[in-house]
Amino acid sequence: MPNTTEAFLTPSEEKEIVAAIRVAEKQTSGEIRVHIEKTSKGAIEDRALEVFSELKMHNTAQRNGVLIYVAVDDRNFAIYGDQGINAVVTETFWDDTIYSIQTHFKNGKFKQGLIDGILKAGEQLQGYFPWDDTDKNELSDSISKG
Repeated sequence: MPNTTEAFLTPSEEKEIVAAIRVAEKQTSGEIRVHIEKTSKGAIEDRALEVFSELKMHNTAQRNGVLIYVAVDDRNFAIYGDQGINAVVTETFWDDTIYSIQTHFKNGKFKQGLIDGILKAGEQLQGYFPWDDTDKNELSDSISKG
């Protein structure tokens, strides 16, 4: 049986997603990562927080890291934003990003869902955490897998 995590995206689709992260991060000082694994083995929000911590995403100056966590076999995903984001945004801040990803995922368009979600997140974060020429890329843009 093929590994569903590896089969979820092709290498070229992964490159397109990393490119979208780089585009989004040119709009905001926020740091966006994508993590893909087979299953969350429980509550997806709890697992997203665990992965966020394992990836040391809280190590940003403004605590403005964002994780898009995907559990392939569970057919589910979660978005986790660090405390710097949650301190300044409304409770419904991620709704547009979630909707964008969800719509594409329901149609089996996983790459497009992630790209649209990443770009939407960058756009939304820009108002709170704008990019400037002193901004450093504090976290890896690569897709992590578990």
